[in-house]
Amino acid sequence: MSAMNPENVQKVVEVLNKARSMELHSIQQYMNQHYNLDNLDYGKFAASIKRIAIDEMTHAENFAERIKELDGEPTSELAAKVEKGQELKGIYPYNIDLEGTVLDVYNQFARVCRDNNDNVSAKLFEDTLADEQKHYDYFTNTDKHLSELGSAFLAKIAGTNGSIGESEMGFVHAMGKND
Repeated sequence: MSAMNPENVQKVVEVLNKARSMELHSIQQYMNQHYNLDNLDYGKFAASIKRIAIDEMTHAENFAERIKELDGEPTSELAAKVEKGQELKGIYPYNIDLEGTVLDVYNQFARVCRDNNDNVSAKLFEDTLADEQKHYDYFTNTDKHLSELGSAFLAKIAGTNGSIGESEMGFVHAMGKND
């Protein structure tokens, strides 16, 4: 890999900060959904979304660390406004769209990093994409179950425990990274 010139570094820091901003939005969006689902007594849904928010926290921190390594300043801005008060059946399609956008954008950002001679940041995006794909799959599968099974599926979830236990591990770690 050739050395990065200041212009290359600036382009990479820009996409890293855009990604961090997307992660910060996802964290707040998912935690809002977690609280709503917990209040509706859908503990299992609430716990899974909280775990996904924890994954997003890790991603946001990883992007911030890389930005700092490149002598940039990590953003604290959210990419979008948090949608509050979502109905249960609207949460999963919303999250599918959110994660689908992340998958598309992070693939583009990985290319930007490679094009600017930063394979380290490109790999960070690739590693993050693996987690985001698992989130996308979870949201897609849950939405499918809600659509196809309806109240029978909800009856199995209602009243379930929303605790993720003492360990605050994320969704991907809890589900097994290689599943």
